[in-house]
Amino acid sequence: MSGQAQEKSAQESAQRVYAVMRRLVLEADDRKQRVAEALGMSFSRAKALRLLAEGPLRMRELTSRLMTDKPYTTLVVDDLEGRGFVVRSLDPDDRRCKVVTLTEAGREAAARATGILTTPPAELAALPPEDLADLDRILGKLH
Repeated sequence: MSGQAQEKSAQESAQRVYAVMRRLVLEADDRKQRVAEALGMSFSRAKALRLLAEGPLRMRELTSRLMTDKPYTTLVVDDLEGRGFVVRSLDPDDRRCKVVTLTEAGREAAARATGILTTPPAELAALPPEDLADLDRILGKLH
């Protein structure tokens, strides 16, 4: 096989693999929708909870990590606060800033979302251990 034919074959293989991965991760099981339904809120609110599970954040840090604007972050935090998932307080280092912290209920909701998002798809979990080991080894080369 010529170098050009090998390159084309490799590209076609990569496309097939990517199509399966994409279907498996993005299309077969809409995890974002499952999180939204399980928590009764938009996925962006669940994302905020998961970010705050790492530790309290200033409003501007949360805005940056959510990749939203300030007014939208305020709406998200207002809603989460109303649900009893977060509290806002003044930043002791800069009293002009607000810090958002999870409550116990917020930690539980964040953990529930994380559980849904990190559970492997059934098709993946059903693979034989040796196939999973091969995938683990191969995918380990990608990061």
